[in-house]
Amino acid sequence: MNETRIITAALPFVNNIPHLGNVIGSHLPADIFARYCRLKGYRTIFVGGTDEHGTAIEFAAQMKKITPKKLCDSLYKEHKEIYEWFEISYDNFSRTSKKIHHELVKEFFLKLYKNGYITEKEIKIAYCTSCKRGLADRYITGRCPHCEYEQAKGDQCEKCATLINPIELIEPYCSVCKSKKIEFRDTKHLFLDLRKLAKKIEKWNKDNKNLRMQVKNLALGWLKQGLKERCITRDLSWGVQVPLKGYEDKVFYVWFDNVIGYISSTVELLGKEGHQLWKNKKVKTYYFIGKDNIPFHTIFWPGQIMAEGSYVLPYNVVGLQYLNFEGQKFSKSKSIGIFSDQVIKSGVPLDYWRFYLNSVLPETKDSDFSLQDFIDRINKELIGNFGNFFHRTLDFTWKKFDGKLAEIKTVDKRLEKEISEKIKKVEELYESCNLREALTTILHLSDLGNQYFNNKEPWKTKDQDALNYCYEMARIISLLLTPIIPNSVEKAFKILNTKDKKLKINRAKKTIKEPKILFKKLEEKDLELFQQKQFPIQIKVGKIIGVKNHPDAEKLYLLKVDFGKEKRQVVAGLKKYFSAKELLNRVTVFCTNLKKAKLRGENSEAMILIADEGKKLTLLDVESKVGAEIKFTGMDSSDKEITFDTFNKSKMTIKNGQVTFKNHLLEKVSVKNVKDNTKIS
Repeated sequence: MNETRIITAALPFVNNIPHLGNVIGSHLPADIFARYCRLKGYRTIFVGGTDEHGTAIEFAAQMKKITPKKLCDSLYKEHKEIYEWFEISYDNFSRTSKKIHHELVKEFFLKLYKNGYITEKEIKIAYCTSCKRGLADRYITGRCPHCEYEQAKGDQCEKCATLINPIELIEPYCSVCKSKKIEFRDTKHLFLDLRKLAKKIEKWNKDNKNLRMQVKNLALGWLKQGLKERCITRDLSWGVQVPLKGYEDKVFYVWFDNVIGYISSTVELLGKEGHQLWKNKKVKTYYFIGKDNIPFHTIFWPGQIMAEGSYVLPYNVVGLQYLNFEGQKFSKSKSIGIFSDQVIKSGVPLDYWRFYLNSVLPETKDSDFSLQDFIDRINKELIGNFGNFFHRTLDFTWKKFDGKLAEIKTVDKRLEKEISEKIKKVEELYESCNLREALTTILHLSDLGNQYFNNKEPWKTKDQDALNYCYEMARIISLLLTPIIPNSVEKAFKILNTKDKKLKINRAKKTIKEPKILFKKLEEKDLELFQQKQFPIQIKVGKIIGVKNHPDAEKLYLLKVDFGKEKRQVVAGLKKYFSAKELLNRVTVFCTNLKKAKLRGENSEAMILIADEGKKLTLLDVESKVGAEIKFTGMDSSDKEITFDTFNKSKMTIKNGQVTFKNHLLEKVSVKNVKDNTKIS
């Protein structure tokens, strides 16, 4: 195929080590798609790089008391090594701090300026009177005027993804010194006049059939609010300097310059041809980005391209949602989540990570990384499904037929049609960048192989035609999995002893090599490094100072509980098990960060923890004062509000009369006459 596809992943800020949410949000899905495109024979150019300019970098460097360049040099190396370990197959992984990028950005800007899309005006810029400096973007924090998020930055709210100006922030303060002594002073800046492009941008979004619905809806929702001029300069020293008289002390806003990094990375790789490809209307460009980057790639970047006038507009903007860890947001400071440097040290095979992350890709909504789910999916789907089918087919062929299979004599048209339909479906899903469903459909083909093997019973019939078909299914499944688990597929093809990379049944005779197990079972001990150091549930000691019947539910009590500094009402289904007298004045433990709920019309503001043996409930004893917070040994607790589903996933149980969570003991809490493994509910 002669079609050329340029594939990009969002350029990461080099101000920290990426976690799995960063990898899954752009780099990995972009790589899987790029590998698929190569498999299909498209001319594939996969480019990326590090985003090294802007307030975030300057701010991080200032916090570390080093220069931005020194920070970027160090973190570029770390980022590159991490993506190479994940086998993200970039053709070029560049840097926006390179001269080639700076020159291209300046050329791009001057074309916009010449075309009449750049305006100039004075705006009010935040100034910290304590630090005695202007505050751009991340140097200023406050409450989002749209969603009330308390930690919104001066360029975009991380929570609702709305683009904002610093002056819109409620109760702003300096991100460096935390001072609220903020003034807004007039200063001259340059703007991209998006108002002139609004109709074109809206039409492009509406007409682009490749955009996912949530991507399109987010863009159109933003457009509905009306486009304004967008400031493209900043009062910083680190960045691409503005090539215009009177602006020598300013640099370009990072979100103006970094998207041009896709082009500069290609030009660095291919020279003049790179420029030509980005201006060729037949070339398809794919952008894999996170949710917070969607407005920039569906509004701002298309606007820049339209204003410049010569580059090709995005063919598809693949906007992914967020990955959480065990129901919580990734946080290095709170030891929540899995970070790439930990993954590399873990000893868990790379393909296990790639397979699982693909299976939980947050394509249309946020998804959750669960250690138990990781173990289950690897053992049941990768190993139990594909691994089992592959090995049983090849091992049987090796042992019963000396590794040799004759040409298929009796053609099974029905089977071949079913295989062909599944291949077509997988290809369609890959093409539309629905990578998660593509994997699910590949595993359905593996299911078909296992069922076929069982039904044909070759151990009884010695049916070589059936085994040859199983071989072909194993080969085709391996091919389809190439973009996802490349290392394992390479091993598989050595055993298959073939160079046939066609996605259709080959009825010819085969000779295999001695089969070896492709995968080993994943054990819980393999993931000990990633066990949570923070327990999601906040547990406090409370004294029941009031008990009365629920006015509208026969089985429920209304408990009044004293937590020292406050009193709360708790609705509890304990009437069947305890009299009011048994509960009154009892000191025990409660979950105090559960989302408040109304139960049959009454507010419940905490939940009593209890040993639940089904027919028997037992209250927990505690040796600590009322209001004290109780923790598991070696773990911090969280005060973040949780759902009942998160509480259930905690899986606290009784062992030797104590409450345990993954071998951690709940301090100063005990329970009498309760069997081991009794759950806490």
